[in-house]
Amino acid sequence: MARRLAGFLVLLLVVSICEAAFLFQPISDSHRSAALELFTPDHGSFKRQEAYENEVFGGISFDIIDLNSLEETYEALRTFQILGIEKKPDLTATACRSISETVGSSSSTAKDLFYALKANSIAECKIDKKASKGIISRLNAAVSGASSLLDFYYSVGGLVLIKDQSSEADIHLADAEGVFRSVKIYLGRLRPTISVELVVDVAFSQSDGRWRYSSNNPESSAFAAGIALETLAGIVSLASSEIDQSLISTLKNDIIKLFDSIEKYDDGALYFDDKLVDGHEYQGPLSTTSSVLRGLTAFAAVTAENLNLPGDKMLGLAKFFLGICVPGDAKDFFNQIDSLACLESNRQGFSLGNLNFTLPCRVSIPLILSFPSTVLSLTRKDSLKVGVSTVLGSEVPSLTVKLVGAFSSGSRDASLVESQELNFDKTSGLHILNDLPKSIDVGSYTFVFEVVLHEPEHEEVYFMGSQTKVPISVTGLIKVENSEIAVLDSDLGSIESQKKLDLAGKNAISLSANHLQKLRLSFQLTTPHGRSFKPHQAFLKLRHESKVEHIFVVGNSGKQFEIVLNFLGLVEKFFYLSGKYDMELTIGDAAMENSLLVAIGHIELDLPEAPEKAPRPPPQPVDPYSRYGPKAEITHIFRAPEKRPPQELSLAFLGLTILPLLGFLIGLLRLGVNLKNFPTKPVPATFAVLFHVGIGAVLLLYVFFWVKLDLFQTLKLLGFLGVFLVFVGHRILSHLAAASAKLKSA
Repeated sequence: MARRLAGFLVLLLVVSICEAAFLFQPISDSHRSAALELFTPDHGSFKRQEAYENEVFGGISFDIIDLNSLEETYEALRTFQILGIEKKPDLTATACRSISETVGSSSSTAKDLFYALKANSIAECKIDKKASKGIISRLNAAVSGASSLLDFYYSVGGLVLIKDQSSEADIHLADAEGVFRSVKIYLGRLRPTISVELVVDVAFSQSDGRWRYSSNNPESSAFAAGIALETLAGIVSLASSEIDQSLISTLKNDIIKLFDSIEKYDDGALYFDDKLVDGHEYQGPLSTTSSVLRGLTAFAAVTAENLNLPGDKMLGLAKFFLGICVPGDAKDFFNQIDSLACLESNRQGFSLGNLNFTLPCRVSIPLILSFPSTVLSLTRKDSLKVGVSTVLGSEVPSLTVKLVGAFSSGSRDASLVESQELNFDKTSGLHILNDLPKSIDVGSYTFVFEVVLHEPEHEEVYFMGSQTKVPISVTGLIKVENSEIAVLDSDLGSIESQKKLDLAGKNAISLSANHLQKLRLSFQLTTPHGRSFKPHQAFLKLRHESKVEHIFVVGNSGKQFEIVLNFLGLVEKFFYLSGKYDMELTIGDAAMENSLLVAIGHIELDLPEAPEKAPRPPPQPVDPYSRYGPKAEITHIFRAPEKRPPQELSLAFLGLTILPLLGFLIGLLRLGVNLKNFPTKPVPATFAVLFHVGIGAVLLLYVFFWVKLDLFQTLKLLGFLGVFLVFVGHRILSHLAAASAKLKSA
């Protein structure tokens, strides 16, 4: 339950982020990349990311879990199939092995067989006739013994799947209408006879269009309604004769009642949701809406009646699924992609080129407007480009896109443009308006588009809505003109000093004033079309040399922006701080391509002395870098080094220490030392050489101890060398002792 709630919270967060734009894009390559990331094959099974609630840290985390069931295998394969991913992992052999084990096992439930057949509808594994007959027999028995909605769903759904996959199997329900009534009207026990005895009069379907799972669960849900619609569609397809039309009409009314309870977001997205009564059965808005849509399209495909569902309902559902962007959970991702595929299911059976419609369209296919960019630059002379496609990005029949209105954001004035058609570019497949109307200047607008299908027959298949409103931002270079700064006399208002400014370049203005004078800054802002422009930000900042800052908003009247600072009224705000003030001007706006943050110069202010009870400047914040940044390296000196003797004395002492070594060498020569007893055989000679090398290594280690190594390092190395010397020394001395004993005995 915790994981379901966590996934639901993540879904709400994603939806809230995507809603802000009020723009919906069809399925793109980002979804295909996400599918390969979410459904990762590992030794024949899938791994997917699943959100769960981190109870330790109180947040949402993501876990990688194994997917070994055929349900998840089907979801992965179905997702790859819908998205048309060519470089998908090849899992046919593994899937077929799992399918074969499931259909061949006598312990497999109706649910296991259902998902095995689901996966096989894509994997297309070969099921022999004997196994098929066994499946049909077991599923028929499951239909007869069904006591809940899910029992009917898995057993009937399995029969529909085996019928579609086996061309030789003639599968029909003996009493399809009785089964239909059992699911639609009562929860009953079916007997394997033509007549169906209904023994429990508890209704599955409710007055509001929702359904219950069983008689033991009094709560109804829209999720169960979707399952019921899909089940009833399967019963109709398995019927050997036509179902009573009164039952179909009743179910049609239930669907209309169900859509009366649909919920809506501000952007027009529609969705179904259930009250959170039982956390185990609560599915969330994405799973619930997906279930209803699957059942709706499945039922619409088998019934001859028109459901009379408004096209804006289908468009609202499409907006809901597209508004989720790219879900981070594999189950949610599958529900999104599969639901969008259901919205295009009516494309099957139509030949758009020759207009040969073989089946009536009972659920409208929504069309989506997409925009490569909603930000247009007057400087670059960008064109307005509009794409029209289905929710999966498929091509649409010939149509015309019209720009019927454009309004300034937040304005209720008349449209700034007249209705005009966009030109269709066959190469890119986009509808393009090359030149924006002159009435469109820098700013934020709401463009209103209308789509007109060329052929009347297509209006029964597709639905776009009457008009679509899209926020468009137009940017450009803003001209900054007549910029000047002046010091005025407070009494007469006469100009004491005045200087021109180049706000697009560098300025180094130097002014001086006292508390009886004023400072005036003025400039003009105009758009590329010569209209006045009011930016989101226009600030003048004065920063004292003590780092105390003061920010003032620059007001405007039409094109003219002006601010006048009366220092006499600002002495308390300035804390009576005289001295140098640096001046900085900020002009910024999202639609302004040349926003400014320019240093003007400085002004030297002479303010009166502060009274005794005057406010003091606030303490300036400590620079975080100086507080938390790297500190200077600390060098510890425990004591001053001892005074060393002269270098000559040290060298003389070194010579004295070497004299004993020289005496040792001279003594060896006097004694007549030779190498006559050095072993001649290879093995003893090797140990003898190693022994002398080891002694030399010990002497060299002493040198390194004096030059570089500390005592602990030296002892560690000396331990290894000592063991080595003991071994090779023992071998060579043993050889010499043996040779000496032989010589004496001889």
